[in-house]
Amino acid sequence: LDRLSRLKPDDREAIRALSAAIRATLEAVAIPDDLAAAITHALARLGEGAACAVRSSATAEDLPTASFAGQQDTYLNVVGAEAVLEHVSRCWASLFTERAVTYRLRNCLDHRKVHMAVVVQRMVFPQAAGILFTADPVTGNRTVASVEASFGLGEALVSGLVNPDVFTVRDGEVVARAIAAKQRAVHARPDGGTQEVAIDPGRQQQPALTDAQVLRLVRLGR
Repeated sequence: LDRLSRLKPDDREAIRALSAAIRATLEAVAIPDDLAAAITHALARLGEGAACAVRSSATAEDLPTASFAGQQDTYLNVVGAEAVLEHVSRCWASLFTERAVTYRLRNCLDHRKVHMAVVVQRMVFPQAAGILFTADPVTGNRTVASVEASFGLGEALVSGLVNPDVFTVRDGEVVARAIAAKQRAVHARPDGGTQEVAIDPGRQQQPALTDAQVLRLVRLGR
């Protein structure tokens, strides 16, 4: 970590090598028994074979002057306690992806002061997914809500694989909509993990959500 902190953001090869070494070290460390037991006990309540999302949530993700969103790793459709524990370790290690390390160096953030939580959630397998903003994400206007959606898992949207449909809602009414050509989607694989699939051409221009679904989402957000 001391060597890492002395690097410049443009020392890409050195950052790549050091961050890879740190990730390998972290992934090789066994999860403490008490923590592993707590995780597996909670998983048992979900039932055998339950699929989970294993999500990174770092302390520096949403600062007034910086955003780490998407720079650490998240894993979807992880099945089984052993796989969940393995992916918890991978999430911890992803605090030291090359892009996260470079971003911290550029923003003068101490590598030792950023901490990682991992959220394990039961998976849902949606027809459509996306993001709800309860205030206009551009203007901050709290009387306007914005819903972005695409087919399949939300990973397609947040990873930039597709441009989403965008619905704007004011006073309980959809006042604007922009329907994108959604050519790809991310779906869960039966054996765990995810895969990209092509969307049938006749379906690409169809809205991912109905107006009624959009309005219900906004009411939930409110």
